[in-house]
Amino acid sequence: MSEASARRKPNVQPALLDTQLEHLPPELRWREWMGRVEAVIFAASDPVPREVLARVVGRNCNIELIIDDIRAELAGRPYELVAVAGGWQHRTKKVFGDVIHAAFGTAAGQRTKELSQSETLVLMCIAYFQPITRAELSGFFGKEVSRDLIGVLRGQELIASGPRSPQPGAPYTYVTTKNFLSQFGLDTLRQLPDFEALEDAGLLSKEKLLAGDVPTGLVSGESDEDRL
Repeated sequence: MSEASARRKPNVQPALLDTQLEHLPPELRWREWMGRVEAVIFAASDPVPREVLARVVGRNCNIELIIDDIRAELAGRPYELVAVAGGWQHRTKKVFGDVIHAAFGTAAGQRTKELSQSETLVLMCIAYFQPITRAELSGFFGKEVSRDLIGVLRGQELIASGPRSPQPGAPYTYVTTKNFLSQFGLDTLRQLPDFEALEDAGLLSKEKLLAGDVPTGLVSGESDEDRL
């Protein structure tokens, strides 16, 4: 393009979105905000956080109330709006999991391969005791947790490197990720079953954990593989 052509090219600026919608009556304004919020969430492949939704509604709009009204309208639909990984996402209701599996050969919302029991146990320990080193994980199970197993969890973006440990050699620690929260339907780690409460109730102990007794909600699949 010549310099003269570049000078003649109009400078098109993106239109500013009217988020306040003050020209609309309150009821229609609310309906428009609901539509915008649901459209943004529907178009996103990952959970949408509050700060993104706030860009398309008025400054005094209550995001939680908008979400509640959208959920009420979806009550009879096969999908719902869920709070997960610090945001909101459309997901097929669990009751339709078998239907999705029959149609596509995969469970609803499942994007990664099923974990073996060993992988699930190690992931659970990282979730509860993070940040934790591979040596500490090995000490917990009484046998070495392999780099390959850690690699599987990292490859599925369920865990990531955390801060270096203050131990000699400053080894890396491991922590769970937002993808971990998303895959297991958690909004925050605070929604994990309370480990001490499970111990006090006699529902979980180190012995049960090592035997493969994993709390419901943290198992994504089963496998014959039982090596760490």
